[in-house]
Amino acid sequence: MHISRRTLIGSTALLPILALPGCAAGTGFSLVDAIRRLLSLSAQRAFASLLVENGFLDSQVARIEVPAALGGGTATNILSAILTSGVFRQRLVRQVNRAAERGAEIAAPMVAQAIQSLSVSDALSVVRGGSSAATDLLKGQMGTALLTAMVPGIGDALKLFDSAVVTEALKSATGIDFAGLRDDVTQKASNGIYRAIAREEAAIRADPQSTNDALLIGVFGLLK
Repeated sequence: MHISRRTLIGSTALLPILALPGCAAGTGFSLVDAIRRLLSLSAQRAFASLLVENGFLDSQVARIEVPAALGGGTATNILSAILTSGVFRQRLVRQVNRAAERGAEIAAPMVAQAIQSLSVSDALSVVRGGSSAATDLLKGQMGTALLTAMVPGIGDALKLFDSAVVTEALKSATGIDFAGLRDDVTQKASNGIYRAIAREEAAIRADPQSTNDALLIGVFGLLK
């Protein structure tokens, strides 16, 4: 969505943007660029926090819990008692969050590429939207792409549990097999990534000055 000087003058709230470098008459200006920059910085910050050791495990928005079937109900035999014990759950929680880190490694370049090719039909509504409007747009356009791409990597990271004995034990004791666990972790990892990006987007919208980015300050600072 390219905004001409005349259009900007007609919008009092956005008029000061003309003072930004590169936004003078004749050079053109794109709010889509601002949205992409907002998402790029949000994603960079999100992945920086998720891709450190225990990034998912220690995250308030992306931490993955094991399926309820591994902790709910009453154990009916020794096998299920072991599988649903606190010790086993702790080990499994740590493993699935480590697996999610592997998924995030695969997701990061995909998200970066998707941001650069993002299609925005109404940039002004995104700019003026809620705290996660840009992230919501990105998630909608990416669809199931992250899920599809992350499944193999997360599956490989969970191979520790993919022995015949453990797979059958999980399935018989809780109704969950390896594929079910892998898919559950992948879905939660994908959701966690978007939540982490949304959190960073909200933080930037709330304090664009912290970015030291003239375009973000000019666009989002005026809306505060």
